[in-house]
Amino acid sequence: MLLGFVLGSAAAITFGLLGVVVVFTWLQPEYPRLDGELQSLWGSLGMFGLLTAAAAASFYGQLRAAGWRRAAVAALLLGIGAIGWFHWPR
Repeated sequence: MLLGFVLGSAAAITFGLLGVVVVFTWLQPEYPRLDGELQSLWGSLGMFGLLTAAAAASFYGQLRAAGWRRAAVAALLLGIGAIGWFHWPR
């Protein structure tokens, strides 16, 4: 059940970031100051996209009791840790 929550949360964040990227890209010709934000948005979108893929693999592996499910959960935990480290305020 916990993996389902993580998968849903990661997918929601990814979808939200994708929407922001689309809007910023659409508005960028009229608002050039958005250029500075797009690079970090693309980076965050990529990180959360990978996290969503890791969460989906973990969820699927756990449902099917696959032999590789522990590796998928480890990748998910590493992804959560990496995103937390990257976005932690300094």
